[in-house]
Amino acid sequence: MIVYFLRHANAGKPLANPKKDAKRALDKEGIEQCGIVGRALAALDVQVDVIISSPLKRAAQTASLAGNEISYEGKLQLEDALRPGATFADFRRLFEKYAKFEAIMVVGHNPNLSEFLGRSISDTGCEAGTELKKGAVAKVEMGRNSAVLHWFLTPKVLRSLHADAAERSRPKTSRK
Repeated sequence: MIVYFLRHANAGKPLANPKKDAKRALDKEGIEQCGIVGRALAALDVQVDVIISSPLKRAAQTASLAGNEISYEGKLQLEDALRPGATFADFRRLFEKYAKFEAIMVVGHNPNLSEFLGRSISDTGCEAGTELKKGAVAKVEMGRNSAVLHWFLTPKVLRSLHADAAERSRPKTSRK
């Protein structure tokens, strides 16, 4: 199974009230990040069978916006196993639930999403040194007893790729 780990995009400052924070939406920068990451994933020909997100608004928005860019037409699945504070055991159960799919995208929060990524790719099962910044994405091929990290794209790399692609698509002016 191929798993794309996507951390939600920028959503401004956390709110003290957990119920209000759960409804915190992406800010302008976060919406832009989603477009950039989604277009990068489309350029890499990423196709997924299902997108699974934390039910918190900023994660669900990230999943939806990135999904639109890769032409995902399925229903967004909301799972508590991707909420802040979820455990690695919750995450493993999530994989069992979606094991029939060849490619999935999971969208969630730190620190647990970075922990899930690190523990998935570590031979010993302990956390490898990974940190998903807001709007970062990683591709992992999960086997029965092992996983291989294929790539890890930070927001900085994604912005650079986006800027390079935009520059290449501009018409060239001829000089005489």
